[in-house]
Amino acid sequence: MPIIETPFERIALDIVGPLPRTSRGHRYLLVILDYATRYPEALPLRAATSKAVARELMLLFSRVGLPKEILTDQGLCFMSRVVKELLKLLQVTQLRTSVYHPQTDGLVEGFNQTIKLMLKKSIEADGKNWDQLLPHVLFAIREVPQASTGFSPFKLLYGRRPRGILDLAKEAWESHPSPHRTTIEHVELVRDRMAKVWPIVRDHLARAQQAQARVYNKGARVRTFRPGDRVLVLVPTSECKFLAKWQGPYEVVEAVGPVNYKVRQPGRRKPTQIYHINLLKQWRGEGDPPPRAPMALMALPAVPDVPMGTDLSPAQRQELGELVLQNRDVFSDVPGRTSVASHEIRTTPGVTVRIPPYRVPESRRNAIRAEVERMLKLGVIEESRSAWASPIVLVPKPDRTHRFCNDFRRLNEVSDFDSYPMPRVDELIERLGPARYLSTLDLTKGYWQVPLTPSSREKTAFATPGGLFQYTVLPFGVHGAPATFQRMMDQVLRPHCSYAAAYIDDIIIYSASWDEHVRHVRAVLNGLRAAGLTANPAKCRLGREETAYLGYRMGRGNVRPQEDKVAAIREWPQPRTKKQVRSFLGLVGYYQRFIPGYATLACPLNDLTRKALPDRVQWTEAARRAFEDLRGALCQEPLLVTPDFNLPFTLHTDASEVGLGGVLSQIRNGEEHPVTYLSRKLLPHERNYSTVEKE
Repeated sequence: MPIIETPFERIALDIVGPLPRTSRGHRYLLVILDYATRYPEALPLRAATSKAVARELMLLFSRVGLPKEILTDQGLCFMSRVVKELLKLLQVTQLRTSVYHPQTDGLVEGFNQTIKLMLKKSIEADGKNWDQLLPHVLFAIREVPQASTGFSPFKLLYGRRPRGILDLAKEAWESHPSPHRTTIEHVELVRDRMAKVWPIVRDHLARAQQAQARVYNKGARVRTFRPGDRVLVLVPTSECKFLAKWQGPYEVVEAVGPVNYKVRQPGRRKPTQIYHINLLKQWRGEGDPPPRAPMALMALPAVPDVPMGTDLSPAQRQELGELVLQNRDVFSDVPGRTSVASHEIRTTPGVTVRIPPYRVPESRRNAIRAEVERMLKLGVIEESRSAWASPIVLVPKPDRTHRFCNDFRRLNEVSDFDSYPMPRVDELIERLGPARYLSTLDLTKGYWQVPLTPSSREKTAFATPGGLFQYTVLPFGVHGAPATFQRMMDQVLRPHCSYAAAYIDDIIIYSASWDEHVRHVRAVLNGLRAAGLTANPAKCRLGREETAYLGYRMGRGNVRPQEDKVAAIREWPQPRTKKQVRSFLGLVGYYQRFIPGYATLACPLNDLTRKALPDRVQWTEAARRAFEDLRGALCQEPLLVTPDFNLPFTLHTDASEVGLGGVLSQIRNGEEHPVTYLSRKLLPHERNYSTVEKE
């Protein structure tokens, strides 16, 4: 169906009812919908007669002008001589839907359900006041953005935003006087607004049509009939209009358009009738060859539930849902098995690591047994006869369960080091600067998707109360595992390096426009499938304008710390040991780019960790003040902008007695915004420099 750009050039009509009779005698509702703006009209009628319909149409035409086309079903009130003569007189073309196929006029049919549901929520118990509430319901529908156009019907028709109840409340709060414009200024303003809005509306409508067509056509197949074919017709029975069954066979006379056929049906009230192809199916007699049996369908995994952006339009969510459906094999909570890379543990020749198992409390044996059985079922481990052995440990988790871990420290001591570089987090953030849409993919048990070489398996053997087992895939905690995994991810994403990046098993996809983003996400998912990798659907995020990644909240050109990390810093208790001080500095130091003069602030705490000092911290007034300042530094919602390398940078520097500091900034929309804060502690000999030399 073509996209209509002129308001009220094509309208759709339908009758809703009978409804409960109101105190004014109304029982029916004449629904009118404009195809261009989606502007609705709903007019109460006492009777669904052709004269009543013609009268209301003339009243509508007097307000909005004469349309070129009117789409109706084949109801008696629309097919009567009165309505036909009226439309002929006004030179309006009447389009009819095929019988028993309301999808042809799906726009107005969908609106019927909406307005009935809203009236049901509003009316009194007896339902006799629905006609009085109708204007209020229509106002609510007209002032909110429509799913396909992206704009409210009111704004598309009149070129301005309606003044509603919430606006009255806002005006009362703000007490702002309303601006006054001349008639010429108002007309020019409306004209400029409509010139900007209509290209956007046309684009939204085209996207919505394409997305809806893709979803519908995925479960459909092309069928055609030729004149002379015998078909069965799905029509209501004479006993009950709500009960339909296949009747016939009848003969196809001719094709009327791409999806409608004229069918000869002797013995019925109309000797010929036009039917939509969805109401027809091939008839086969006893002598006809049987239809070919369909091929057996392979069982497909369930459709994964992947979180999507809350700011997406229904058409965009539908497009992403279709993308997830097409890649349901990639979104799985079962680890895949890649063929792109494998991990080899190279150890010192002639050295074998054999550590006795740690004692395991009786209360935790069941947890160990269950985890071993799960890993055996997944093919992650296998029974072993290796001479190597490493112990296991159970690490408590916040939910009071335990994480199954291996103590590979002795194995790592005799393993070769892999110096493959890990990506810098700050460089990853800088790449996201102009992106409007972000998607993150978290691989399912990423390490478990990388196989071990046969010679390396025996070196990962571990002892449990149930026996000796060894890994068939890359285990957590093995020396060189991050380097192997990062090397594999860089290889998989190399064709997509202009719009995708990965830090270990965390992938981020960034794009400047929606069409690009859908194309980019599809390409990355195809790359993961080719590599044999799977992503955990519960941990993935698609189509976000702002998302969490590597401890940061980024999007819309801004970067801020992740809320839960800031809360952890704010609630951090005062450390008692040097190890606890280092833990606090490690967490706060990860976000030092948000803290002006971090090195100077942290200097008293760094002094507490000197080797010469006792392990138990002796707090000074300066150290306590530094601890409180660092805890509060991130609690003021610090915000940075992502760098735009097409714009100039400004660098401001400062120095203190113990450290150097600087801020890198850029001007955006006439205002200067920080890109990052820089600082470092002065070396002992540098503290003797003059202030000019320090800066």
